[in-house]
Amino acid sequence: MANTRADPPVPKLPRRLSRERLIPLIVAVALFMETMDSTVISTALPAIALDLHTEPLTLRLAVTAYLLSLAIAIPASGWIADRFGARNVFRTAIGVFMLGSLGCAFSDSLTTFVLARIVQGAGGAMMTPIGRLILARTVDKRDLVNALAWLTIPALIGPITGPPLGGFITTFASWHWIFLINIPIGIAGIFLVTRYIEDVRAEERHPFDLRGWIFAGLGLAGLAFGFSVIGLPFMPTWALAGLLLGGAAFTTAYVIHARHHPRPVLDFTLLRRATLYTNVVGGGLFRTGAGALPFLLPMMLQLGFHLTPFQSGMITFSTAIGSMQMKVVVPFALKRFGFRQVLLGNAVFVAVTLASCALFTATTPYALMVLVLVVGGFFRSLQFSAVNAIAYAELAPAEISRATPVIAVAQQLSMSAGVALGAIAVDVMMHINGHAAPQASDFPAAFIFVGLVSLSSALVFWRLPENAGEELANRLPVPTEDQRAG
Repeated sequence: MANTRADPPVPKLPRRLSRERLIPLIVAVALFMETMDSTVISTALPAIALDLHTEPLTLRLAVTAYLLSLAIAIPASGWIADRFGARNVFRTAIGVFMLGSLGCAFSDSLTTFVLARIVQGAGGAMMTPIGRLILARTVDKRDLVNALAWLTIPALIGPITGPPLGGFITTFASWHWIFLINIPIGIAGIFLVTRYIEDVRAEERHPFDLRGWIFAGLGLAGLAFGFSVIGLPFMPTWALAGLLLGGAAFTTAYVIHARHHPRPVLDFTLLRRATLYTNVVGGGLFRTGAGALPFLLPMMLQLGFHLTPFQSGMITFSTAIGSMQMKVVVPFALKRFGFRQVLLGNAVFVAVTLASCALFTATTPYALMVLVLVVGGFFRSLQFSAVNAIAYAELAPAEISRATPVIAVAQQLSMSAGVALGAIAVDVMMHINGHAAPQASDFPAAFIFVGLVSLSSALVFWRLPENAGEELANRLPVPTEDQRAG
């Protein structure tokens, strides 16, 4: 790993802010925009669908298109960061995301809105993974859990302010304005990145795996997009079948290609590390279940319980309040119990809180809903933090850029799968109940289903060694000077 080459020196850090705090806070600007966007669009989905003359469930294409764009572009993120410099790519990604936000704000049809979300996804595909790459390369491993906590705290402001602010704007103004919020935030992010973040690069350059990227991109695109439109009058059955079969064929072609390529764009050999496998597979199952909540909950509150977007947002944002409270507990919980116990026990508890949303009715007191969501957000945040951190436990510095795309692809695909599975579950219940539009009775089974999906991650966490991630959790004694020298 090497730092800047001919770049100007990075200014001294502001007083009272260490590198372990400032860099995560700056990188969190990107996460803030992404989380703000995802929660705002979920809250405003029915209003946007009405204005664009489409159905709310059909508009999930905009959500899936964004995640689909991420899945296609993310595999190249590690190589691009090493080739052009993490700081340069990070700044450019923020600019692309801002451009997509402007496109969303001025969309007047489903087609233009989906295209703008694809542009946003291209920017987001570089922002988050390269931000984490910068963090992992500049922060000592023993400080990484704390740094990731600092990274997540500002990012959680997005879910806190997104639902009520998005609901307020959608109810009392126009949904178009919710995307313009990203513009001043992005400008501030570009300035801070330019001033305080070093342009970290890899020492060695390797040729880009273009064929592998094409295979992986087409495969992921075909499968993710195909599954997202199942049940929608979006394309004929033969076209949908061709999309799924084509995605499966290209995915198979990539797997064969990767076995014979020295530096594949997605290096699955790294999954032989138990901790990275836990992040990708166990974390993927957990995120699939938990990722459906931001989609299902606003839909149930607005379409099932007939609340306004603002009322829905004020209830939904309570999940982020619980998340923020957990961030100060994460380092202590991991040090006291270790990664395996935290991930295993927490997976069961979070699954119960997800499934408990099935008990909500139109007469359930708002205070009780908020209590359930705060507690659930509290423990989901612990699980996300632990899963994110365990990925780096066994990675050498030179392997981080190769592992980052694998981690990011798994994360985004699992979130996309969560939205798709949640919507499919509602579609199935609508068909069973004979409803032409979603009703309150169509949502409980969907919450139970995604809770079970999240619970299945416990089977992966069970296989994690007891001592996994001890250095990250600060459960090992601090090495002496003689030990470091040796």
